[in-house]
Amino acid sequence: MAPKSGEEWGTALSHLVLSVVSLHAAVCTAQANRGAAAGFLLQALAAATMLAPGLGTDEDCQAGAWVATVIGLPLLAFDFHWVNGDHSSANLLLGGGMVLAVAGDHLGVEGRSVAGQAVVLVVSVTVVIVAVFTANTYGVWGGTMLGVAGLLSRLEEDNFLLPKEDAGRWALAAGSWAYCRALHVQHLQWG
Repeated sequence: MAPKSGEEWGTALSHLVLSVVSLHAAVCTAQANRGAAAGFLLQALAAATMLAPGLGTDEDCQAGAWVATVIGLPLLAFDFHWVNGDHSSANLLLGGGMVLAVAGDHLGVEGRSVAGQAVVLVVSVTVVIVAVFTANTYGVWGGTMLGVAGLLSRLEEDNFLLPKEDAGRWALAAGSWAYCRALHVQHLQWG
């Protein structure tokens, strides 16, 4: 086995951090927010499959990332909206994610990319809006970092300080941590 380059180590580290943060968030939110816990778990599993060589094919890893995006992210937002009484937005986000998950094979690569970015944008914006109106600072940061991760995937430039995919995973990990804290604060307020 050839030694890994610095970029390969950075990519592996970003997958590991996202997986660990998401798994921790799933465990922390499991009692109060089962939907969000399932979303965090999907994120953790999708990131972890990228770490394990031979665990799945590249298509399997991409399918896991697709499911974590179109089902996992709406699940994260579902409880946040539901607890605040916005049941229609919660159901719309989750239902739209389920429809996209089923229709994913018919969209093609570019269609899936656009649909995934739209899901990230809609989830992040709606979470920020609810967090602003409920004065949940962690929710604002979590939604903002999720939006940053989505915007990084849209940029043409490939490298900043890190490759854009790695930077996106770091932003998603930070957003997941903040969002976990936001759900905790929300549970204390409404619980």
